[in-house]
Amino acid sequence: MYAYLKLIRWPNLIIVVLTQYLMRWGILEPILEVNRLDLQLDSFHFFLLVLSTVCITAGGYVINDYFDTHTDLLNKPREVLVGTKVHRRFAIIFHVVLNIIGVGLGFYLSWHVGIPYLGLIFPLVSGVLWFYSTTYKRQFLVGNLVVAVLTALVPLMVVVFEIPMLNEEYKDLLLQHNTNFMYLFHWVMGFAFFAFIMNLMLELIKDIEDYEGDRMYGRKSLPVVLGVKTSKNIVNLLVLITLAGLNYVYFRYLEDIVTLIYFSLFLYLPFIFLIVKNIKATDRLYFAFIGNVLKVIMLFGVLYALMARYIIQTQVI
Repeated sequence: MYAYLKLIRWPNLIIVVLTQYLMRWGILEPILEVNRLDLQLDSFHFFLLVLSTVCITAGGYVINDYFDTHTDLLNKPREVLVGTKVHRRFAIIFHVVLNIIGVGLGFYLSWHVGIPYLGLIFPLVSGVLWFYSTTYKRQFLVGNLVVAVLTALVPLMVVVFEIPMLNEEYKDLLLQHNTNFMYLFHWVMGFAFFAFIMNLMLELIKDIEDYEGDRMYGRKSLPVVLGVKTSKNIVNLLVLITLAGLNYVYFRYLEDIVTLIYFSLFLYLPFIFLIVKNIKATDRLYFAFIGNVLKVIMLFGVLYALMARYIIQTQVI
């Protein structure tokens, strides 16, 4: 059983669950409460949305490991599960079951919110994850960007399934005040962009870590094509872009002391630490450590939703 939990990257799935619940509880709910409005997607159906996202994400991890067995045996032989602790046939069956559950729930939820074509998102994502494992990840930058975009979809799915029901429930009010619920989308989009750029950095660091195996099997990863040093510089550039984006958001929309303290302690300082470590990094263990630092920063980025809830409710902004 533990092998299957490890195969689906259970810590990553916990982050997916945490992200979606924090978008609902930390962002959407307090903003609507301030405006004396209510969430329309009930707790049970929201749970089904989270479960659907988790199943499709888990299925993506399974199929990725299934097709990555050879390179993983070279890059990280002790971590290979498919073909050692999990039979390859069982891995495929597990992948299919997870996707059937995820896609099925997605179509049901799309019908529930009154926009059936939203259900197409789920088989599309499932298909993209399959082609990522078989094709995209072997192409220059394509695989990295695909994973980053799909990661950004995790928080966005919360607002995508909430806004249609809000529009239906409060359509008269929206017409009366000539407004819409796009401000909710903008809030969540900030977290989605953060997830996108952080995951892009993480994917590049993983490619540097797996440089030897990727080069031997002819994969056109960024480090293989442009070199490890250039790839490290690109990661540092992405860190600087992220810091600039955080500064823009803070000075343009926030400017409260709570956010300043949070950003400084849990984002700015860790990012500076990451740049220093990335400059010094030379071996796989070092890059694995940098990858873990990135994951911690991503977690703190998601947890800012707790601060946002406090700020919104106390009308600091």
